[in-house]
Amino acid sequence: MNHKAGFVNIIGNPNVGKSTLMNAFVGEKLSIITSKAQTTRHRILGIVNGDDFQVVLSDTPGIIKPAYELQESMMDFVKSAFEDADVLIYMVEIGEKDLKDEAFFKKITSSKIPVLLLLNKIDNSNQEQLEEQAELWQTKVPNAEFYPISALNGFNVKNVFQRVIELLPESPPFYPKDQLTDKPERFFVNEAIREKILLHYKKEIPYAVEVDTEEFFEEDKIIRIRSVIMVERETQKGIIIGHKGTALKRVGVEARKDLERFFGKQIHLELYVKVNKNWRSNQGQLKRFGYNQK
Repeated sequence: MNHKAGFVNIIGNPNVGKSTLMNAFVGEKLSIITSKAQTTRHRILGIVNGDDFQVVLSDTPGIIKPAYELQESMMDFVKSAFEDADVLIYMVEIGEKDLKDEAFFKKITSSKIPVLLLLNKIDNSNQEQLEEQAELWQTKVPNAEFYPISALNGFNVKNVFQRVIELLPESPPFYPKDQLTDKPERFFVNEAIREKILLHYKKEIPYAVEVDTEEFFEEDKIIRIRSVIMVERETQKGIIIGHKGTALKRVGVEARKDLERFFGKQIHLELYVKVNKNWRSNQGQLKRFGYNQK
């Protein structure tokens, strides 16, 4: 039997639905999803296996012009997505007109590998707007195959995935067939906690936060986890904890429920908050958290 395998990398502006699409392909919630921009910070692999194929999907941060070291590192993850892709998925959403970085856009339009251009969130449009946007993007990216989709509602997602498989080169699998992702358990603990912070806190707070899981002990029926929420200033620490610890408790309860679904076990989660001054601009701290890999 001929076996296909390859890397399929998803890129686009912040908040266009890249993480929703990858989770729909994989059938598991690997990437966190919120209405806030810059939710995804890392490049996350999701692996989909069939008898005769292995699709290695890569969700990347939204393309932005970096303002500080953390964002520089996030854009390095996006750049790396061009280097090993067998198929490139470029996502835009209804109402979008351009990419925020012209250099990235030129890379897409001059790509020698197959490009699938997905126009997402079409459930938020009418027929006239859809036709107008389809014409705009097919003109802007003439080298791409065009698909209107709704990643959230699953419209046209199976057709796109089938086309992805058709475009993959013949190759043995890159990962064991029972592997779902390249990230360790602690990564998903960190992301589950960070998602709740993105959902419940406003302004700069979610972007000044990093989560570090210091302990992860798995027993037969329970996983015991100790995680630290890092902030940049004392005032942010107070906001995260909230009055009598109520805000932090809500984060812990909601994250624990998600983690119990993800791991299929009871979770005991302890959360602490520490100040780690200016970690977003500190090369050493960024490397520790898995960002600066140069």
